[in-house]
Amino acid sequence: MNERSRASTARDVSRETSAEVDPRILAGAIELAARVVETVLAGHNALEHYHAVRAAHPVTEPGAWGRVRDLAWSALRDYGWGRWVLARLAPRGVPEPVLAPLLVALSALRDGPRDAHALTHQSVSCVRARQERLSGFANALLRTFLREREALHPEALAEAARASAAVPATVPEVQDVAVAHFRHPRWWIDKVRAQHPLEWERILYSGNTHPPMGLRLDRRRVDEAEALARFAAAGIAVRHAGPMALVLERPMPVAKVPGIAEGWISPQDVGAQFAARLLAPGDGERILDACAAPGGKSAHLLELADVELTAVDLDESRLAPLRRTLARLGLAAKVLRGDARYPARWWDGKPFDAILADVPCSGSGVVRRHPDIKWLRRAEDVAGFARQQREILDGLWPLLKPGGRLLYATCSIFAEENEEQVRAFVKRRRDVRLIPLDGERETLALLPDETHDGFFYALLRKTA
Repeated sequence: MNERSRASTARDVSRETSAEVDPRILAGAIELAARVVETVLAGHNALEHYHAVRAAHPVTEPGAWGRVRDLAWSALRDYGWGRWVLARLAPRGVPEPVLAPLLVALSALRDGPRDAHALTHQSVSCVRARQERLSGFANALLRTFLREREALHPEALAEAARASAAVPATVPEVQDVAVAHFRHPRWWIDKVRAQHPLEWERILYSGNTHPPMGLRLDRRRVDEAEALARFAAAGIAVRHAGPMALVLERPMPVAKVPGIAEGWISPQDVGAQFAARLLAPGDGERILDACAAPGGKSAHLLELADVELTAVDLDESRLAPLRRTLARLGLAAKVLRGDARYPARWWDGKPFDAILADVPCSGSGVVRRHPDIKWLRRAEDVAGFARQQREILDGLWPLLKPGGRLLYATCSIFAEENEEQVRAFVKRRRDVRLIPLDGERETLALLPDETHDGFFYALLRKTA
């Protein structure tokens, strides 16, 4: 999409946001999900627009907005496949006003749901409300898909996709069978395949699944046995996933999770919970969480020890949820707006015993949770994040006491942001050494699986 059409689409999406649509009706849910997809096609963040759309349509009926989000997020996970299907069924192209509704519809119809005909009818109704003359086109295309669904299903493309992924692409991405099957951009597929040759397919498949819902227990308020008993009494299945960590067998609205309101439990991916445990705060320590929003890791540090915590983030809008998190849990920290690359603008000059540097990154380890990431990112963005990470490391290191420790963390699976970044930092400084995380591994790379998202950790000691 060129810049002019991106701007045009962004204006159209913004203008439509306040139009009266009822998310409780299936056609309305498809329409609102399509608006979220459109904003991603225009180059914008899906979650922000989802909240904007929801604010414009205040409906409190349980499940209404869950359906909208499921439709939108599924369409974004399936985007590479959806565009491939449309290129096959409409080789002359798809008119832009119906592109997003058709992507939502195809994703919803992908696995042949029992209400396929109702979904088709409601999707066509959504198109008709947008532009009546295109309703026949949409109806014909979706019914053709239903007849040919098995041959067009992503799983049916596996053999051809593996063969395609083994050689450089020779066709546009919307026609690339590897993109259709693995449902990631071609540059992403190539990078994961090159950097994780033994697990590349599993990683890509994981990126198309629903994320696990991890929970963190506050050891000050509850022990694991008590927490497990409370979940059992509520008839909610959970499994133990690490120290004071649980995973729900079936995700549910956060507000309905036992203990959320009381503050003895918090939603947090199990992989993200490694950060505070690896930094291992001690009572009385002065600690900096340098890229702290939205506050889960800050709260975890405060739950583990009685520390003096400074939480800093560049984005003022992200500090509000951080403050809410601390207030909900009855925790206190010094919260500042600041850029970790330029601490002289906000630092009080008193060195820290430990620093958590959970740096901005590509987000390649959390794409199933934020499926718009893989379509918004470009290959060159990874190098841009790596430069920013290098600047943050160089900016924060002088804030650390001699003998202090810094935990470098990302939610990326790309080497440029992880192992290569840490090796380069150690090479260019004489006052740093890596601290083995489990007695032998100098770094920890968590790949996404059924328990956690993808994360990377390295613990650095200041030697002088």
